[in-house]
Amino acid sequence: MTIPQFQKTVLDYYREHGRHELPWRKTKDPYKILVSEVMLQQTQVERVKPFYTAFLVRFPTPQALAEAPLGDVLMQWQGLGYNRRAKMLQEGVKEVWEKDKGQFPKTVEGLEALRGVGPYTARAIAAFAYNQEVVFIETNLRTVITHHFFKNSESVDDKEILKILSKAYPRNLSDISSREWYAALMDYGSYLKRSGVRINKKSKTYTKQSTFTGSDREARGALLKELTKGPQSMARLTTILGDDRVSQMEKQLQKLLTEGLVEKKKGSQFRLPQ
Repeated sequence: MTIPQFQKTVLDYYREHGRHELPWRKTKDPYKILVSEVMLQQTQVERVKPFYTAFLVRFPTPQALAEAPLGDVLMQWQGLGYNRRAKMLQEGVKEVWEKDKGQFPKTVEGLEALRGVGPYTARAIAAFAYNQEVVFIETNLRTVITHHFFKNSESVDDKEILKILSKAYPRNLSDISSREWYAALMDYGSYLKRSGVRINKKSKTYTKQSTFTGSDREARGALLKELTKGPQSMARLTTILGDDRVSQMEKQLQKLLTEGLVEKKKGSQFRLPQ
């Protein structure tokens, strides 16, 4: 497949079947784009949509999120999972608010310097908020490129995929913006996955997600969910998943304390950060 043929395939699908209704597709606000990107990490689009909308009702501006107690942020995040993301999101936004009154950096380098913002997220904001010509990779893009250009390869390095993405970037198409191109790639990649294409295992960066039941992730989530009801005792928190998991719960509670996601009150009770 040639690059022009590839571009046409992706854009034809997007024009006909693209997910144009996604709420984060209707904004160029870097704050709202950041919220969506953090939520979408390791989480399916359909799960994220209601959380994204509700989160921005509660924290509509960088100032609102920056000045909120972390406990309130964690409460709003409940049910989305990977709660550490909420803390990192707030820390990055707080940095922007305190330094520049909510004005986000306009460069990839500036964005990447923010707490909790990595190379992918910085470039996603640059593309979706600022329409900048950037090249980046995520799971749907990896699926698309591997499917069309490395179908017969046993193992594919992300560097090879990034080279194709750079060549395929629509510099020759003046009517296609960066945000449209990446939205198209992501939607087409999602379509391929739904159609049964499962080739990300060919990627050298692929790691299989661990089982949730019985995991530390489950334990951490259960602890934080219980604390949304109010302060709780150690005895209560360590037994909510059964007596056979007390040791695991104690260990994860200590980790949550160390990470600043839980506080210990005077006495023996624990609570969300105030």
